[in-house]
Amino acid sequence: MLPALVFLALAAFAAALLGSSQIGRAAVVHLMLAVGAMPLIFGAMSHFIPVLTRTRTATAGLLGIPVLALAGGALAVGSFIYPDIMMRGQFAGALLAAIAASALLVWSRRRRAGMLGRPHPCLAWYETALACLVLALVAILASVFWPQQAMALRRLHLHLNTLGFVGLTALGTLGVLLPTVTNRPDPEAAQRMRRDLPWAIAGTLLIAVGAAWIGPLAGVGGVIWAVPLLRMGAGWLWRYRTEIFARHGAAPLLATAVVGLGFSAAVGAMSLLPVTAAFQSAAPVWAFVAGFMLPLVSGAASQLLPVWLRPGVQGTWHARLRDMLGRHAGVRAVLFLIGGVAAGMGQDWGLLLGVATLLWFILQTVAALSRARNIHKEKPS
Repeated sequence: MLPALVFLALAAFAAALLGSSQIGRAAVVHLMLAVGAMPLIFGAMSHFIPVLTRTRTATAGLLGIPVLALAGGALAVGSFIYPDIMMRGQFAGALLAAIAASALLVWSRRRRAGMLGRPHPCLAWYETALACLVLALVAILASVFWPQQAMALRRLHLHLNTLGFVGLTALGTLGVLLPTVTNRPDPEAAQRMRRDLPWAIAGTLLIAVGAAWIGPLAGVGGVIWAVPLLRMGAGWLWRYRTEIFARHGAAPLLATAVVGLGFSAAVGAMSLLPVTAAFQSAAPVWAFVAGFMLPLVSGAASQLLPVWLRPGVQGTWHARLRDMLGRHAGVRAVLFLIGGVAAGMGQDWGLLLGVATLLWFILQTVAALSRARNIHKEKPS
């Protein structure tokens, strides 16, 4: 199911960006986040949580959680495209997604309680991310009963979703994934993740509350959010700079995602401050999409798609497919970063550059999978 969710996410991203002028900003954002990213993240969490807790793999019944989330996301998107027909679609979608997120969170807590020893610190990032998503969806449901605060609750929802759910999930995963990509462990990663989670939580909540009600809090939250990003970036540059600045491989894309996340958070926080008129025309959501989401998903797919297509012991087939998927990834990382910065500053060509680079990766993936079918099955090495 995970490969299908990867392709669904890539297709949703491309369709949303290509159709952005026809379906409106709200529909575009929800098509990418609620239909593309959320089911993929749920599926990935169901794969990684047993690894982090050293417990048995997820049962087949857990596959229903990403499907439920996808149904909720589809209802939300439909409500923005066809508001007259699906008047309550976004609220029904929020309810379904909240049920899915809560179920995954409860399952994770049960796995934590039933394991021997201490879980990997990435698990706490996942659980906090799920809690942020539940709060974000509750904010949408609360707007039905608190209509005078509907706009503020939507801003709260947006930031708890992007920085809270997607951002915390990404940072937790990247702390584990980049050492795997480079095949060189980071002995400081676990300690850094435990130390940085409170900073990330505080930054997320301050930015979200500031965006909804008290603008200056967002600036404070942006500074706090920078702490885990800078610590991770500094550690990566010291240990993995050769792989990060390489022409090929997933590492450049994953590093670019961290930069894009920091840039979008900074632009969003600055745009809410009354003393920064130069940022009032900025578009932090598009910086988040083009500069963070696109390199994150394409970089993670380059590394994880071979594993998910053929689970088990890694062999020559996995290595060759991974090499094909990561070909010229360093160039794509630069293009995504340029597109993200431009889109975040309100330049339409930034999104066009992002979608063109994404289409390049999609075509490269199709070609790589076609070539991989001709690779003779070899014994795992």
